[in-house]
Amino acid sequence: MYVSDQGTHSGESRVHRAARPVSSSRNTGSAQAPSHPADRVRLTRAQLATEIVLRALTAAVLYLFLVVTVHQYLKDTSRITLVFFAFAELLTVGLAIFSRVPLERDWNPLSLVVTIFATYYFVAFRIEPGIRVVPELCAAGVQVAGVIIQVYAKWSLRRSFGLLPANRGVVVFGPYRIVRHPMYLGYFVTDIGFLLANFGPRNVLIVLMQWTVQVVRITREERLLSKDGTYRQYMSRVRYRLISGLF
Repeated sequence: MYVSDQGTHSGESRVHRAARPVSSSRNTGSAQAPSHPADRVRLTRAQLATEIVLRALTAAVLYLFLVVTVHQYLKDTSRITLVFFAFAELLTVGLAIFSRVPLERDWNPLSLVVTIFATYYFVAFRIEPGIRVVPELCAAGVQVAGVIIQVYAKWSLRRSFGLLPANRGVVVFGPYRIVRHPMYLGYFVTDIGFLLANFGPRNVLIVLMQWTVQVVRITREERLLSKDGTYRQYMSRVRYRLISGLF
């Protein structure tokens, strides 16, 4: 995902234009253009109501998921992959609830369906004990690697990310210098870690569906973001979306 000095998009990146005077950055380690009143998003009552309802619904779903997951963990405290699974979703969905309101969203029906699945897919996982392909600690190690990637990407963005594809600004430092969507890479690694310790047909299907949907999501995000000349320049410098040399 990407962010410009106009605000960021649904989950990722930010480009700071050096030509403008700089102030203390929202993203540690880089300079950011100062906020201007004209750049602030003003919502109508209907838009404000929609924002509140969407975020309240997301909080409710997250809460129920955490309750169920903690209940499963207390049945068998050796299943530490459940802890990291819950933490990763709390980090992802919880922070999205407090994300900045974007300047532009993609309300296309396909984008809505893709976003809903990609955001709430975790509730479809079978969290009861499954097949352990590798020891629990090894699977947890993979999850930790994924969470670290996510945290690094989110730290770079701060509140410049969200759920629906949107233009919240452009970010191009930290992990965004390597690939254009490092946060989604972190999600993928975390999901694989959970799957390794909770393997089963249902969970494999959910992961495959999730990553098919995420590819569609990335494509639609970039279609929206590429309207911004700054993001097009960013794409020309950082060629790969998720994995250098592959995609």
